Amino acid sequence: MDVTIFSTPGHLINRAARLSSRVGEVRLRPLGVSVGQLPTLGALRDGKTMTQKDLAALAHIEQPTMAQTLSRMERDGLIQRQTDPADKRSSLVRLTPEAMEKMVQVREVLLQGNEEALEGFEETEKEMLVDLLRRVIVNLEAMAARDGG
Repeated sequence: MDVTIFSTPGHLINRAARLSSRVGEVRLRPLGVSVGQLPTLGALRDGKTMTQKDLAALAHIEQPTMAQTLSRMERDGLIQRQTDPADKRSSLVRLTPEAMEKMVQVREVLLQGNEEALEGFEETEKEMLVDLLRRVIVNLEAMAARDGG
């Protein structure tokens, strides 16, 4: 195997994402939150309600995976479900008051982690990195749509 593959942007982005998740898991654990729950917490953070289907689409995961995530979050007191008045077969999901209170701390933990990860970077470098990553994401989303992924 060609060793230079470990120096490609794809590999380095993947490695950075995995390390970021690992650090995030450790730092969020005391709050009773996991990295996998962040899309749901973020989507519902302002008192919004959403269906499981909409949350799965927003998080880019399959519905069974979202169902498992929501079950754990409900067990841990992070979300509440109520029957959707527009569709009795569906339920609406919202954060519990306890979860809403934790959101300030969750945000602080995430921002602190980002600051530490970018320690030594100039502001212009941070802005450039964000811009470049957004462009990579646009390209990857187009590839996924084209390839059926």
